[in-house]
Amino acid sequence: MLYTEITASNLIKIDLDGTIVDRSELDLGVNRAGFVIHSAIHAARPDAHCVMHTHTRAGMALSALKCGLLPLTQTATRFDKVAYHDFEGIAVDLAERESLVSDLGDAEVMVLRNDGLVALGASVPECFNTMYRLELACKVQVDAMACNTELVMPPEHVVRLAESQWKPGVTRRGVLEWPAMLRQLEHIDPTYKD
Repeated sequence: MLYTEITASNLIKIDLDGTIVDRSELDLGVNRAGFVIHSAIHAARPDAHCVMHTHTRAGMALSALKCGLLPLTQTATRFDKVAYHDFEGIAVDLAERESLVSDLGDAEVMVLRNDGLVALGASVPECFNTMYRLELACKVQVDAMACNTELVMPPEHVVRLAESQWKPGVTRRGVLEWPAMLRQLEHIDPTYKD
């Protein structure tokens, strides 16, 4: 299916063992790589009620950069801990779950090298906000590096200060944006919830 065709009614609900709990009318099966990655994280991190994994152009480009995510911008300083997981092939082998979880540790974001991005959140709004900001930081870094000129890096003490200012309790990650985003989606195409 195309992403524009996905609605609530054609999602499949599975448990941590991969057993289908709730089938959609259109049964296309379960994406094995998606299952391996998501089940590993959900099983190991009870705080991760939502896990997102993307293959965007900027996220994949950053995943191939040895330097990883740099604190080039205010948005990038949102991530004081970024985990990295080396590419082991398409994640269809259940054995990879152990290294995924080990590499993730207690980070809220992970770059899957030569693959894409992963974000975790206590809720859908928080996870979406985290992924949105991670994606934005990747886009800006890739754009800045493409200019082929020296980059201006904030001093380490400023990066640490900015990271502390992003902490929960200081900012409300996604809480304010989520209702507006749902209103926008409702305006664009209310059938998403069908």
